[in-house]
Amino acid sequence: MYVNGVTLRNRGLPDSHRIGVYRQTGGYGALAKVLQGPMSPDQIISEMKLSALRGRGGAGFPTGLKWSFMPKGVAGTKYLLCNADEGEPGTCKDRDIMRYEPHRLIEGMIIGAYAMGARSGYIYIRGEFVEPIRTVEAAIDEAYAAGLLGERILGTDFSFDLAVHRGAGAYICGEETALMESLEGKKGQPRFKPPFPASYGLYGQPTTINNVETFASVPDIVLHGGEWFLKLGKPNNGGTKIFSVTGHVRNPGNFEVPMGTPFRDLLGMAGGLHPGRRLKAVIPGGTSTAMVAGDAMMELAMDYDSISKAGSALGAGSVIVIDDSVCIVRVVERIARFYMHESCGQCTPCREGMGWLWRVLHRIENGQGREPDLDLLQNVGSRIEGRTICALADGGVAPVVSSLRLFPEEYEHHIRQGSCLVTDSRSVA
Repeated sequence: MYVNGVTLRNRGLPDSHRIGVYRQTGGYGALAKVLQGPMSPDQIISEMKLSALRGRGGAGFPTGLKWSFMPKGVAGTKYLLCNADEGEPGTCKDRDIMRYEPHRLIEGMIIGAYAMGARSGYIYIRGEFVEPIRTVEAAIDEAYAAGLLGERILGTDFSFDLAVHRGAGAYICGEETALMESLEGKKGQPRFKPPFPASYGLYGQPTTINNVETFASVPDIVLHGGEWFLKLGKPNNGGTKIFSVTGHVRNPGNFEVPMGTPFRDLLGMAGGLHPGRRLKAVIPGGTSTAMVAGDAMMELAMDYDSISKAGSALGAGSVIVIDDSVCIVRVVERIARFYMHESCGQCTPCREGMGWLWRVLHRIENGQGREPDLDLLQNVGSRIEGRTICALADGGVAPVVSSLRLFPEEYEHHIRQGSCLVTDSRSVA
C-alpha cells in the first residue's frame, strides 16, 4: 500500500522500470526544470532544506544541510555516491525502488550532482541484489542513450557520469566511509572523522553520500517545492517514508506512508497480528535499534523525533513486529551473533565486546546462564558503547540493553530454570 506515494508511485505500472514509462508519468521533468528552467544550485539546496527531507538510510540527518556542506570552487572532481548496500536486517525497501523505479533514483542523483557540482557518481549495490543490479544498470544505459547522463546533459554545459559498483555483502560497508574504502579497492573499514567526506571523501576529493530512498525523493521536491513535501509529513520530518514491516504480521511488506503516521495504522496496513496473539515488542528501525514495548509502541507515531523520544530510533524504517509467542532471549542472541560476525575487527571494543555479548547470551539461551551474567551483559555493553569509530557496535548493544530493561523476567527464568519462559508458559497452558 502506498499513501501519497512518492518514491514508489509507479510500482504497479507495467514496465515501471523502463525510461518510457517513467517519462510518460512525468519522469525527468524535474531535471528539465533544473537545467532548462533554470534553477541555481543554491535554489535547489534551499528547497531541500525547506522540505525537511532527512536521510532515509538510518541516521536521519537533514539532506539539504548535508548538501550545503559540499565546498564550492575546489579543484578536481567532486563525487556523489548512493548507498544501496541495504544490509540492515529487516530492511527491504531500497531494492524495491531499484527494481521498480530506478529512473527516479537516477534523476535524483543527477539533480543532486548539479546542486553540489559533482562530476562523477557511483551507486554502491550489495552484490547479492542480482535483479536490482541488472535493472539499475539497464536504466543507466537508457539514460545515457537519451542524453540524460554523460556530456552536456539536455544540451547544457552540465555533465555527469554514473556507474554501478557491486559490493561483496559486508554489512560494515553500509557505513559511508567504509563504503568509500571499498570503492577504492581497499578493505571495507570505517575511517576516523574528521575529516568528513564533504572535505575528504572518495579518492581524497569532496564527496556526498545519500541513501537510495533519499535520492528517489528529490525529483518530486524539485517539481512541487520543498513546502509541498514538508506538508506530506510533519515539522522536521517531511514527506513520505517507506516502512519495511516484517515479523509476526499477516501481510508483511513495504508501505509508503506520510511521516508521522501512527504505528497503530501501519500495523493495520500490514494485516495486524495473527489471531490470538498479543503485541510483545517492536524493533522500529532494524536490529541496530532498541526494542520498544508493545503497549508503548501502539501510542507512537512513525517519525524520527517520536521514536527517539521513546528511547529508540527510526533507522531505515525496518519495523520488526514481535508477538507473545517469541522468546526475547533467543531473539537477542541471534541479533548479537549477527553483529559479532559482521564486525570489521578494527576497533577492540567491537571486535572483542560483541563476541563477549554473544557468548554470554548463547550460554543463557542454552540453559547454562549464571546469576552474574545479567550484570556482565550490562557491563560489557557499557564498555562498548561510544568507544568505536563507527556505530556498528552501538547498534549491536542497543537490542541487548533494551531487552534487559524491558524483559528481565525472561532472562531470570532462563538462568534459574534453564529454560525459556515463553515455552514453559505455553506448555502449561
